[in-house]
Amino acid sequence: MSVTLVIDQAEKQFDIYPALRGVSFTVEPGELMALLGPSGSGKTTLLRAIAGLEQLDHGRVLFDDVDTRRLSLRERRIGFVFQSYALFKNMNVFENIAFGLRARPRAKRPAEADIRRRVGDLLDLVQLAGLEKRFPAQLSGGQRQRVALARALAIEPSVLLLDEPFGALDAKVRKDLRSWLRELHGRTGHTTVFVTHDQEEALELADRVAILNLGAIEQIGSPDAVYDQPESAFVCEFLGETNKLPVHIAGGQAFFEDMPVFRSNGQNHLGPASLYVRPQHIKLVDNGPLSLQGVVAHIRRNGAIRRLEVAVKGYARRLELDLASAVAPAVGERVAMKITAGHIF
Repeated sequence: MSVTLVIDQAEKQFDIYPALRGVSFTVEPGELMALLGPSGSGKTTLLRAIAGLEQLDHGRVLFDDVDTRRLSLRERRIGFVFQSYALFKNMNVFENIAFGLRARPRAKRPAEADIRRRVGDLLDLVQLAGLEKRFPAQLSGGQRQRVALARALAIEPSVLLLDEPFGALDAKVRKDLRSWLRELHGRTGHTTVFVTHDQEEALELADRVAILNLGAIEQIGSPDAVYDQPESAFVCEFLGETNKLPVHIAGGQAFFEDMPVFRSNGQNHLGPASLYVRPQHIKLVDNGPLSLQGVVAHIRRNGAIRRLEVAVKGYARRLELDLASAVAPAVGERVAMKITAGHIF
């Protein structure tokens, strides 16, 4: 049932605000694509345009080679999962899942036995067998989201769309459902697009990530590619945590306060620039070339590692680095640091 989803030069404007600006990309059959970006970047507008709930001012949405402007909402066969679940409160779990099948025109409606078989299979798939007679109010948030997903899958959609599917859930439930959804997608193989502002969620779930900013695509790639090889300063700052050092590039080196701190790795840039360094790419050293000097201002626990905040002369903020060792310098201690990886923009 999977199709190739093509977004071709999608543009949409609300009053004077451009929500989408020439967005183009392709989602391959069975691929799980995440749309990631800050609020107002165009993620949800694009998702609604794919579903047919929003009309583009310019551009096309294709399912395989079919221009969806020729299709009715029913003919698009979109499975849509909302953040708010949008379950029918007066229907039990079984009837909620069966709704899309029962709502079909009589000529295309499956037989009752087939509907019951299909709903039963989906209840097993989303691990809710035995709860079919419960009403939404009798379910947890995670269970309701599984019902919403089963309802979207019931119609055997061409494309599955998820809009912030875990946004209303607490952190522990979100993490459990992410793993479950990744496994479920591997079993069903639907062409899937999901919107999220949660970077960890996008990087964990998606085959590829499209990062949007102000209605345009900043970068598309695998989770490893967008995180490890950002193509713009926006992507570098938006994904994960980073230190931003003002530097000057000359002779293949980045200079901070007239001291060389990083080799520019062949990047063709001269003059003033910004050096972006993630906390895990700074290590403590015993002085030496390309090292930075500073004083430990604060230490805090950050999961399995310790996060050091180091005051560096000439840097308005504190330089942050991660220390995996159980032994950490004391607050007030002078340290030398070396940058092991970074990006210059």
